[in-house]
Parts: sequence; structure tokens; C-alpha cells
Amino acid sequence: MAKKGCRKATQPLDSVTDRFGWQSLLNAHVVALEVKNFSLATISQRTKYIRWFALWCIERGATKPGDVVKALVERYQRYLYNHRDAKGKPLSFPSHHKHLSHLRSYFSWLARHNQILFNPASELELPKLGHRLPKAILSAAEADKVIGQPNINDACGLRDRAMLELLYSCGIRRRELAEMKLYSFDRDRKTLMITQGKGKKNRVVPIGQRALDWIERYLEEGRPKLVVDPNEQTLFLSTLGQQLEPDSLTEYVRRYVESAEIGKKGSCHMFRHTMATLMLENGADIRYIQAMLGHADLRTTQIYTQVSIRKLQQIHKLTHPADLPPTAPEPESPPTDPAKENPSDSDPK
Repeated sequence: MAKKGCRKATQPLDSVTDRFGWQSLLNAHVVALEVKNFSLATISQRTKYIRWFALWCIERGATKPGDVVKALVERYQRYLYNHRDAKGKPLSFPSHHKHLSHLRSYFSWLARHNQILFNPASELELPKLGHRLPKAILSAAEADKVIGQPNINDACGLRDRAMLELLYSCGIRRRELAEMKLYSFDRDRKTLMITQGKGKKNRVVPIGQRALDWIERYLEEGRPKLVVDPNEQTLFLSTLGQQLEPDSLTEYVRRYVESAEIGKKGSCHMFRHTMATLMLENGADIRYIQAMLGHADLRTTQIYTQVSIRKLQQIHKLTHPADLPPTAPEPESPPTDPAKENPSDSDPK
């Protein structure tokens, strides 16, 4: 498994000596993103989507970015919509959106820097993204069952148990987990420093005692059996003593979810959703959840108020008239004597 930063060799799109060719302009764009301090993940994703589009265009005779016209971009949008994978499954709209947003940003950059005469993607309309709820949320009992799946009698199983405990306790992203360092923990203050998270932002989050205990056990019993380089600072290591890849983490967690046989599917992000939802249901303020998850916009966090159903169920039960116990009818008042109501009418003159 390659270390972080190592990239697979890819075939150039065309001759790099052609300064207006696909590969030369893509290389220049990557340098511009690096100068602006874009994350490696964003640059890698941008490169991947532009390469796919470039290869598609070259097959259709557009051998340079300057050959691309508006009609070709619209044709590519229709191609993405109609594309099916080997299993006959179409691209999801979020994936469709990513393809086109990277494409639009790339051509916008080319036009601003006078690398092309006009921007063929300037009027490209991106597909509307729905407001999706998390697919699956674990209960506390289900989370504990998944976390209990690794075999803690070997180094990898002990590592996986510590990783699952950390995901559940802190709700961090899989890349943040993969890049965790030995010095990321403050055991006395029970905090976790997340360095260069999404958007290259740092944050400090609390970590539970149970997760700390399992990490301590992994450091004492598991990591020494995995480490190869004594100077390696990465916390969770592969069998080769290297940093784990995010995709590997996804596969590990997915297998543990399946082996727990809880009738739900998911991976690393499932624990992120679960932590946020369960903490909200237990009374945590949404702004604290926002800080834990590292969301820049509170609206992103508010999605968990829609899946935190327990409080809403309680309010519904206490206030909806159909669920309220029937009230006893008020006793009828005895009939009154009209003469007593108006004594003046009954007095003899």
C-alpha cells in the first residue's frame, strides 16, 4: 500500500511540449491550485475529473481545450446523465454535480488566464442537489455491537477496535482518522487535535475515556507489532507499517458493520452520523455538535435535527390530542328555579 502522497503513474493526455494541449494546461492548473493552498484531496479530484473529460473529448476530435465548444460541454452533460456502470447503475446526482463543477471551475480558470478564447462552460447549469438525510443511523446498542466485532487478540484487530472507538467517540472523518498522529492526543485534558481537516482547518474536540483506554491498549500491545520505521508518527498503521488509505478504512468498517448483522449498511461516515444524532437526542446543543463535526455552516449540522426523532416523538406524544388520555366530562349543574334567580318576581305585592 502506497504511502500518502505517492501517486500512481498516469499516461500523459498528449505531448507536454504543446503549451495549449490538455496535459500542459492541466499541469499549469494543478500548480495554480497548489499556490492557492488547495488540499491534496481537492487537487487529486480535480485532476481525475478533468482527465476523464479530456479523454472523452479527444475521442471526439477535440484534441485541445481550445477546441471545446458549448455544444460539446452540453453533450458531455447528457453523456453523464445516460452513463451506466457495469452493473447498469447510473451516476448519482452528487457525482454528476462533482464532474461538472470541477469542469466549470477548470474552464473558468483557463478563460481568466487567457489560455482559451472563450469559456464554453460559462452557462453550464449544474444538477440540483436534493437535501438528503443520512441513509442509516445506529442506535447505541447497534454501535456497541459493531465496535465489538474486531478480534482484539491480534494487532490488526486491536487497531481496528481503537479506530472504531475513535470514530464513535469523536465523529471524525475517515481521512482525519487515517492522518491521526501520535501527538494528536492530550491524555490529561482528554482532547484530540485534528490538524488540517476538511478545508485545511484545525480543531480540538473532546474524546471519551473509553476510546482513550482502547487507544492506550493499542499503543501498548498492537502498534509495536505493526511499526517498521521507529520514527513513524502516524497512529494507525497497516501491516506494512505505513499510513492506512481512506478507502481501506472504508472497507474495514463496512465489513464490521456487515458481520454485526444489524440489518444496516454503512461505513466510517455512519459513525459520524450516529454520534451527532445520539448526542442531540441526549440534549446536546446543536452548536456544540457543529464544533465537534467541524462544520463551517450551521445549516450543514441542522440535518441531524431532522433525524434526531426521539425528542420529536416525545413532544408529539405529550401534545397531540389523539394521543392524550380522554378527559372526564364536567358534571352537569342541577336545574335552577327561575323564581330563585329573580326573587323580585316571586315576592307578593
